[in-house]
Amino acid sequence: MKIRTFTEQDIAQIVTLFYETVHSVNKRDYSQEQLNAWASYEDESQRLSTWKDALSRNITLVVENNGVIAGFADMTAQGYLDRLFVHKEYQRQGIASALVNTLEAEAHRLDLTEIRTEASITAKPYFEQAGFEVVRQQVVERKGVKLENYIMVKSLR
Repeated sequence: MKIRTFTEQDIAQIVTLFYETVHSVNKRDYSQEQLNAWASYEDESQRLSTWKDALSRNITLVVENNGVIAGFADMTAQGYLDRLFVHKEYQRQGIASALVNTLEAEAHRLDLTEIRTEASITAKPYFEQAGFEVVRQQVVERKGVKLENYIMVKSLR
């Protein structure tokens, strides 16, 4: 497996990985209604275009294994870790840690003082283990459906 920078050719695999991961990995913490609001199949074409733009602007990394994207993450230049998803078949293999560690090194290079994220219930234990602290719990609304997540921060000082 290797970590590399995102290219626009990755977008279809990334959008599929996101949908499948949310609907398989996050189902232990969220209802089907919540999963559908968070990662709707109907939003795929919109996600293909809006995410391609966002991932191209952000610092976006991909973990690839024999042509298959096993995980991806993106962070703004201001230190907001927007997305971190690992393929459902590659969970618990150190991929999230490799991505976050690489983004953290980039944050240090940019002289940032912290990395912020909004972590799902499912991802919260991972982020705590990676040194992030909960700032507060929040409820966000997607398509009229409420989802709980956590604003988390990791100090880089």
